[in-house]
Amino acid sequence: MPSQATEPRVEVEVLLDDADRRSALHDATFWSLRRTPKEIPAVWLYDEAGSKLFEQITRLPEYYLTSAEREILTTSAAHVAAATQAHTLVELGAGNSEKTLLLLDALTGSGTLARFVPLDASKEVLTASAEEIANRYDSLKVHAIVGDFERHLDALPPGDQRLIVFLGSTIGNLYQERRHALFTSVAAASRADDWFLLGVDLVKDPAVIRAAYGDATGVTERFVRNVFTVVNRDLDAGFEQRLFAFEPCWDAREEWMDIGFRSLTEQSVPIEGLDIQVELAADERLRIEISAKFHLAGIADELAAANLTVRRTWTDAKQRFALLLAQPEG
Repeated sequence: MPSQATEPRVEVEVLLDDADRRSALHDATFWSLRRTPKEIPAVWLYDEAGSKLFEQITRLPEYYLTSAEREILTTSAAHVAAATQAHTLVELGAGNSEKTLLLLDALTGSGTLARFVPLDASKEVLTASAEEIANRYDSLKVHAIVGDFERHLDALPPGDQRLIVFLGSTIGNLYQERRHALFTSVAAASRADDWFLLGVDLVKDPAVIRAAYGDATGVTERFVRNVFTVVNRDLDAGFEQRLFAFEPCWDAREEWMDIGFRSLTEQSVPIEGLDIQVELAADERLRIEISAKFHLAGIADELAAANLTVRRTWTDAKQRFALLLAQPEG
């Protein structure tokens, strides 16, 4: 007898194709270079070379964020599984989902999890990761979504008892208004029995924070300088590395790291791909990204403003990083 077709365990849904992603990025770059300070969107950092450099950064002793969050997940994943009893795990900005394996282990071990939904803008990374996870967990269906977590939350597959996770303190790369918009979208996409798990880097000794973004070996500087290589290549721009000093700065008032460069001279930079000239004064700052740090009460208030109520909080032993488990209200 012919065998019956079985439903594939890995589904890849594409909501963001290369042309759409490129158009959105070009538009964002055009307008960000008109802000004060001028900015180059950080997404330009993550070509193949930049992604490899960032992997090196996560293993540096100064870069505590990855190890601190992994410590929390190691000790709290079983508690998250018990509290949420999630049937579906959704990961925003999934990447290779390395740390998420701790949650997947706990949720599959508890017997509740049936589906994993990673969402990321990189189809190549997402597809490879989805296949690996499907092979690791025999009982799990993987519905991967190629999309933008700020635009496509309304496309999450329906279901009850979903746990939406956003790890790595990636939320700190967003300005407050964008954080509010994202939290509001999470709440709007959630049902009463859904949960939201958020990883945030906490305010601490500025010396510890500064060291994480300016390591002594220079890996972080090479990573951030890669933005010029990528923009010159992909946008036919004329940034000259020697005319910029790498200067990551702690902004005590905003409580964020301001990661970028200082123009060493007055200069005019052509960007043919956007049909613009960028004028920079001597000593003018060119921002690549921010990395905001949080107080537990402050981030809980931000979540509450979007109708998300924090139910549990976990930190690492040194109080450097936190995971907050929230539920939608109403």
